[in-house]
Amino acid sequence: MLKRMPFERPTDHYDEGVLPIDEQICALIRQRKDVSNNHPGFPPQKKLSNWAKTYGLYEDLLHSLFGTLRNDEVFRPRIEPNGFKKHIPVLKSVEKGECIYTVTFIRQYKNASTIHLNMDWDSTKDSSHDRHQHPFFELFIGDQYDCRWEAGSGSTGQFVFIFTVSPALPDDVSGLQLVFTEYSKPFGDKPTGGEISMHL
Repeated sequence: MLKRMPFERPTDHYDEGVLPIDEQICALIRQRKDVSNNHPGFPPQKKLSNWAKTYGLYEDLLHSLFGTLRNDEVFRPRIEPNGFKKHIPVLKSVEKGECIYTVTFIRQYKNASTIHLNMDWDSTKDSSHDRHQHPFFELFIGDQYDCRWEAGSGSTGQFVFIFTVSPALPDDVSGLQLVFTEYSKPFGDKPTGGEISMHL
């Protein structure tokens, strides 16, 4: 699974004269989140070019800055599953288009659960020079659960998406609804309108 490296301050130097400006930057980021309902999107290129010229900044710096602000949810502290308890058999499948999606089990930990969504297809239809393009998914179980896509891997005819859910799901998962919303890009970008729903 993806693990974030611990932060190390890159330098001991700090010009105290910029402290009130840095605090104001933090306040403006908070205001930006509130005004946009935490969905700011990305400024038009023409605006970025104008701002770069007006304020004497590099365009690539602005690309990086607003790209980071657009995906700030990826910086939310992550729960690392620990204290393995058991596997809960599920074996639920949904066929959609040319793919079959399966959740075979839920792995239970003391502080979280992990869910693997398997996507399988007939790879004989894949072109030798054009690899199968897989979508991305976000998982929703209920407002009380934080569901995060952690990793994915695949081979010919198969791809697996791994999600971490916190707090841990109950050991009796009957009645839960797993809703996987499909996107063409990671981090909730460009929804395709597709959805995989499994009632446990």
